[in-house]
Amino acid sequence: MSWTHQCSALDDGDMTNTIAPSPSPSAQRGLGRRGWTALTALAPAVWGTTYIVTTELLPAGHPLVAALMRSLPAGLIALALSRRLPSGSWWWRSLVLGILNMGAFFPLLFLSAQHLPGGVAATLGAAQPIAVAVLAVIVLRERLSAWRVSWGLVGLVGVALVVIGPGAGFDAVGILAGLGGALSMGVGVVLAKKWGRPEGVGPMAVAGWQLTAAGLVLLVPALLIDGVPSGIDGAAVAGYLWLGLVGGLLSYTVWFAGIGRLPVTSTALLGLLSPLVAAALGALLAGEALSPVQLLGFAAALAAMLAGQLTPRRRSTER
Repeated sequence: MSWTHQCSALDDGDMTNTIAPSPSPSAQRGLGRRGWTALTALAPAVWGTTYIVTTELLPAGHPLVAALMRSLPAGLIALALSRRLPSGSWWWRSLVLGILNMGAFFPLLFLSAQHLPGGVAATLGAAQPIAVAVLAVIVLRERLSAWRVSWGLVGLVGVALVVIGPGAGFDAVGILAGLGGALSMGVGVVLAKKWGRPEGVGPMAVAGWQLTAAGLVLLVPALLIDGVPSGIDGAAVAGYLWLGLVGGLLSYTVWFAGIGRLPVTSTALLGLLSPLVAAALGALLAGEALSPVQLLGFAAALAAMLAGQLTPRRRSTER
């Protein structure tokens, strides 16, 4: 079975243009809730490599070019594999989602990573689940889940304990970029849940529409502001390929499939994996062991991510 057919197989029980805020049991058949959770978690785990790839492999000072290389080639490949183009309202929806999830988020992420220590940048990104929980109330008319908001706060603290060291610097540009990126993708996740996918269209096609839209939006600014990086070596080429094919095409295909089948706030909490993977890779490459405080933070963040996948039963009282 080809990769395209495998990704098309994710669409068993495809939805119409609007997805209900809570997935139905039939929408989760096949892999099941746990299976979809594990599969969707692969996306933020891969995104956790962005920080180390950006700082170690890519040319410094070119956040827009990095964002462009992560989106446009991957989007064009997805379009070629899926052989589907948007129609009707999905032209402008793809543009909006592409800007929020990638076109704005990517450069803000790279800008934050280049102005802040990776740990500080990752912690700012970990605020996204809280933003999603609030936005879900406004956009999706969901009941505010105190359970998931509380665990979102626990996860944020846990990530901070893992990745922020005593000598961490705080740069205003980096902080604004990090918070802006978290908010941008948070809005994108909620709108992606609200709009769903056109009937019969797979997640790879939707990812391709958004990645291509983001790449086209970034093309001119990247060339005018950043310019073409000089001295691109083999390591940089490998970094761009990893971010585009794995961190872009594959990860977003899986991510959008998961958004359609899991509660939106639960999906956002999976994003805590990204800074944890980033911290683990940083410690591994530096040959350093995690301190007891960092291990405590790791445990707290993992507990928050897992607890956020549960929905506590409400107690009913008889009158």
